[in-house]
Amino acid sequence: MPLTNTQIKYYDSNVLRLPKDKRETYNAQVDRLIAALKDSLKKQDKIIIKKVVKAGSFAKHTILRPNSQFPADVDVVFYISGQKVDEETFATLSQKIYDALIKLYPNKSVEDFEIQRKAAKVTFVGTGLEVDIVPVIENPNKEGYGWQFDRIDGTKTETCAPCQVKFVKDRKDQDPDFRTLVRMAKQWRSWKGAPLKSFHIELIMAHVLEVNGKAGLLEKRFRDFLLYIAESGLKEVIKFPENGWVSQFSEPVVIIDPVCDTNNVASRITEEERKEIVQIAQESWETAHFASIEDDLEVWKELFGKGFKVEGAA
Repeated sequence: MPLTNTQIKYYDSNVLRLPKDKRETYNAQVDRLIAALKDSLKKQDKIIIKKVVKAGSFAKHTILRPNSQFPADVDVVFYISGQKVDEETFATLSQKIYDALIKLYPNKSVEDFEIQRKAAKVTFVGTGLEVDIVPVIENPNKEGYGWQFDRIDGTKTETCAPCQVKFVKDRKDQDPDFRTLVRMAKQWRSWKGAPLKSFHIELIMAHVLEVNGKAGLLEKRFRDFLLYIAESGLKEVIKFPENGWVSQFSEPVVIIDPVCDTNNVASRITEEERKEIVQIAQESWETAHFASIEDDLEVWKELFGKGFKVEGAA
């Protein structure tokens, strides 16, 4: 017998979803960091902070409850003006942010700060919260848009953090259970080790929603997510009504950013990783199908981990 919607929502509410008190704690910690960093950066020459936007899974409410293996993380986008996009680089922007952080937190060890590919990361030992500070050069002609840099290859990508948050909200308005399904898929990804990022999962789930609609039990819809990956092999171009004309891409997996038609968000997934993702999805679908037929909660733990539980389970 399949899992009921009540059982899955219990699992989501009590195991997967970030609790309200934790969200409030993280929000307060991030707000303090934003205020201090904005003040510090304003004192540096040519750094003009036009606005700061919380982004990523935290802002989209698809973030998972943290554990010892997977800490909570919040993306904070700093829209910077007064800089010419052709002259500025990620290295210079991130170095300024890094220097400002060192001054703001002189008692924190250098290991608590890390300049990553597209962000400067701060880790707070007390709460375990990781904050990615993402510098974006504002596009004054498009509200919410700007250019994000890649430290490794030096490329610039157009992005819109508020638009990405709105994309998930629009799907949630269309389907109240959309975020629950995304969190289930993220937990599956983390437990099974599938090389998919959170943004990939959100977009694949949005595509499945667009193709299949929102009818049916949540368990069946989660299995349909796995089945789509297995049957398509992730060889189909995934795009959305928000996209306009989409150019050709040569990468093994193509998932078009709904806020930027020229950005394939899956461009770094290799052919070997594509095959691995598809194999994991196929095996997981078979496991989920068996668990559903046998009504065996222990089998579901093979997909979600030992923490999987539903109301009334032993």
